[in-house]
Amino acid sequence: MDFDLIIIGAGPGGRAAAEHAAALGLRTAVIEKAELGGACLNRGCMPAKALLHAAGQLAAIRASDSLGIRAADVEFDFDAVQRCKDEAVLNLRESMAQSFRTQKITVIAGCAQIVAPNAVCVGTERYTAEKLLVASGAAPACPQIPGLELPGVVTSDALLEPAGRDFGRLVIIGGGVIGVEFASIYRALGRAVTVLEAGTRLLPSMDRELSQSLAVLLKKRGVTTALGAKVERIEAVEGGLAVVYTGKQGAVCRAEGDGVLVAVGRRPCLDGLFAGALQPETLHGALVCDENFETSVKGIFAVGDVVAGNMQLAHVASAQGAAVAHQLAGKPVLTNLKCVPSCVYTDPEIASVGMTEEQAKAAWIALQVGKVPTAANGKSVIEHTERGFVKLIFRAEDEVLIGAQLMCARATDLIAAPALACANGMTRRQLLRAILPHPTFGESLAQAAQAARRR
Repeated sequence: MDFDLIIIGAGPGGRAAAEHAAALGLRTAVIEKAELGGACLNRGCMPAKALLHAAGQLAAIRASDSLGIRAADVEFDFDAVQRCKDEAVLNLRESMAQSFRTQKITVIAGCAQIVAPNAVCVGTERYTAEKLLVASGAAPACPQIPGLELPGVVTSDALLEPAGRDFGRLVIIGGGVIGVEFASIYRALGRAVTVLEAGTRLLPSMDRELSQSLAVLLKKRGVTTALGAKVERIEAVEGGLAVVYTGKQGAVCRAEGDGVLVAVGRRPCLDGLFAGALQPETLHGALVCDENFETSVKGIFAVGDVVAGNMQLAHVASAQGAAVAHQLAGKPVLTNLKCVPSCVYTDPEIASVGMTEEQAKAAWIALQVGKVPTAANGKSVIEHTERGFVKLIFRAEDEVLIGAQLMCARATDLIAAPALACANGMTRRQLLRAILPHPTFGESLAQAAQAARRR
């Protein structure tokens, strides 16, 4: 065999698997058809967060009058913002390449095709390994909507590619995480934004209070939102595009813009990956795996966005990639793979882990819920942050933390503490044993634990 492990895809899952496998002594190769880092680094998480940071800085400067700081005639250079984003991506990609070189991980450029349970072809070259790991990620999904081929209709890939795309008026189809993050970016840059969501609320997979609070803030900032909007078609009109949709009451409505972002989810990238009759079991286009991430073909494993039932998050793929590497090396898996935090990088940020209050009640779990508004938090007052809250959900019988929902400044960092607590079965009393520094955003966690009452 050429290798102990061949990994297809150099995104978060592939990278984590490769680095852990190499550290554990496995001869490891990674096959990547595009850039190292996959969609997350090049067309997803990292460039999006770079744009969000720039947009947030601009919004903060424009709002600085309330702090006694007057910055007149503030401008931004869209092309310069894009160059800054691209430079960050390039630096991170080079850092990854250096890490692979240091750990002697073989990188093979090209499109992979699995021709046997232990063999992969890249062009005319054939490579063999004891085990194969599919970590090929996902790409933006495009629903069957007439007009998708029109110029100006794009996915998140196009908005995050080098140089990006600027639209004075942007219509976003989809009110999930990708949709609301781009709504935040373009609105902060002063663009007109309309969000069309087919469901009854934004962020439909998250806690209802988070969705409702975000909707209020987006409206306050001038984002137009239409819920229960069933998109029928996209048309070219004078000066741009029009998205025709059916509203809540069955009325036919139109949302016009210079560009249309289709953000309705992502689909697994498996096209052409398996040769001939070698076709593992799939569900809705994703690979079905057992508890060890092995597909129905013995010796072929999968992690991340290509796995059926997975949350399509970079840190999920990374955790699973590390877990598979440890399993294959005969080492124990330390991470609790069922305790997954989710983050939305709006302003304020949104983060959650574990069960929502609705989910817990649907499972007939008696609860203690502690919720505090961040308006009373000293650091929040000092920094003039927007309205928000911290909510902790405990199981009443033993006061174990089973969920947390945060909408506040630094929520995506603060969620680390509840995630650690959930993963380790910590109780409310254990959380309250720690003295938290003052003034900090994190004080709200202790206040929420203190405020927990039976519901």
